[in-house]
Amino acid sequence: MPRFEIGESDFLRDGEPFRVLSGAIHYFRVHPGQWADRIRKARLMGLNTIETYVAWNAHEPVRGEWDATGWNDLGRFLDLVAAEGMHAIVRPGPYICAEWHNGGLPTWLTGLPGVGLRRSEPTYLAEVEGFLRHVYDIVAPRQIDHGGSVILVQIENEYGAYGDDKAYLEELVRITRDAGITVPLTTVDQPQPQMLRDGSLPGLHSTGSFGSRVGERLATLREHQPRGPLMCSEFWDGWFDWWGGVHHTTSVEEAAAELDALLAAGASVNIYMFHGGTNFGLTNGANHKGRYLPITTSYDYDAPLDEAGAPTAKFHAFREVIARYAPVPADLPGAPRPAPEFEVALERGRGWLPAPAADAEVCAAPPTFDALGHTSALVLYATDLDPDRFAQGPALLAFDEVRDAAWVRVDGVPVATLFRSLHQRAAELPPGRQLEVLVEDQGRVNYGPALGEAKGLIGAPTLGGSPLEGWTATPIDVATADGPRGSALVGAFDLDEPTDLFLSTAGWGKGYVRVNGVLLGRYWSSGPTETLYVPAAVLRAGANELRVLELDPAADPTARFVSGLRLGWREE
Repeated sequence: MPRFEIGESDFLRDGEPFRVLSGAIHYFRVHPGQWADRIRKARLMGLNTIETYVAWNAHEPVRGEWDATGWNDLGRFLDLVAAEGMHAIVRPGPYICAEWHNGGLPTWLTGLPGVGLRRSEPTYLAEVEGFLRHVYDIVAPRQIDHGGSVILVQIENEYGAYGDDKAYLEELVRITRDAGITVPLTTVDQPQPQMLRDGSLPGLHSTGSFGSRVGERLATLREHQPRGPLMCSEFWDGWFDWWGGVHHTTSVEEAAAELDALLAAGASVNIYMFHGGTNFGLTNGANHKGRYLPITTSYDYDAPLDEAGAPTAKFHAFREVIARYAPVPADLPGAPRPAPEFEVALERGRGWLPAPAADAEVCAAPPTFDALGHTSALVLYATDLDPDRFAQGPALLAFDEVRDAAWVRVDGVPVATLFRSLHQRAAELPPGRQLEVLVEDQGRVNYGPALGEAKGLIGAPTLGGSPLEGWTATPIDVATADGPRGSALVGAFDLDEPTDLFLSTAGWGKGYVRVNGVLLGRYWSSGPTETLYVPAAVLRAGANELRVLELDPAADPTARFVSGLRLGWREE
């Protein structure tokens, strides 16, 4: 069988120097029906390897219920890579960041009492070992020395930016090797001396993550990795977007020049991202560096393939660069056809918000999503109001923190909307008898000290400065939500055959869209993204159903399908 090793200055495949030319595709961000297409296009750009993270919370959202089917079929994804004649790099974390909710860690894990994340703490390590053994059951028989595609496996992920627990890294290595992983093991860190020192171990091959100043970054990496090939395991060719921001792009010419400098230096590369894809459903993460910023549904990333899988100018520029250093196939991907444009009149259909559960447990303070074991996006909190609280007129309702958005109603009448991203946590209430607060988890923080934080109404609420108690909590599963209240728009449309569509959300407020029962994701008028990508694979010839679950009402209750992506104002 072939072998893949680390030599004195190069990666070696069967003893011969081999340069890794890789691109990132996250299988969990792409419909399985489109995996083969995206992999093939990577080969046509001149790449020889596909890299993917493994998202633990996609495979095991509920403790003990492991799923590796459908969208989670990592084995099939790796087999498709092999079928295209390419190699694979697997990065199972367990922490992946990736602008993915909770950095890939399940909420049941981060909510365990006393758990010590990303360190050698027994509760955490026991769960991590179970996860990694599931992953390696899939990966081990697909290594290159078993006739498969996998040539490298990564330990943790940019760990030097988080901690320096060497015993933790050693335990990850032990689990990995005990599970039959024989290919070389790598780590990745930003090329800063402290991060490189803290984030790796002897015997692990250090690589870098960066997108500019190639010569300087490779020199720093070489100081800490004196033997073996230099590799940029995350060559940042674009960036991600967050709600309320702009659509981030990078200069095609500058990105191509940096890639050229990297390859001219003899380094290997993994382009992050080759194809970003979509944060379908409720899978977007969030950043929090003093201000909470949830990531958009689109993960286009300004990559060589756009969100819908079409080659961009960056695809052709990168292909031209790669051709200077390696053979590039003669074929090119075909130009995509514009998607059909049409309108669908939406009608007010049955509701989707439930009434507060009559038999719900009454708690002194609102329980968090985590305490409820709730993994969807909404919880409806309610409590009765004492008229005496309003003897002097309106009273101030205040929370320690709202995570992450709240719609406040008194006796069914909207009173206020509070957004964490705006640091809002209080509202003036008029006199009334019942208070309802609908709270949305807008995305779990994926990087930094807020990783694993609880969601919901945090702390002990007050009304007029005094404690407000007696709360019920009704979890709502957005993917299946149905009920007597709330605003849902419904419509239907016919197709001659399934084809990719782009649903414009311009003129809409905030909410979620389901097509044929598939939860596409979130939309929000704060932008920048103004379309939801609808893969052909979720559509069907004949009748198709559209359902819009509104948190804020649409100004124009019409569904407009447009010819392509509308990702919003660009950052210049």
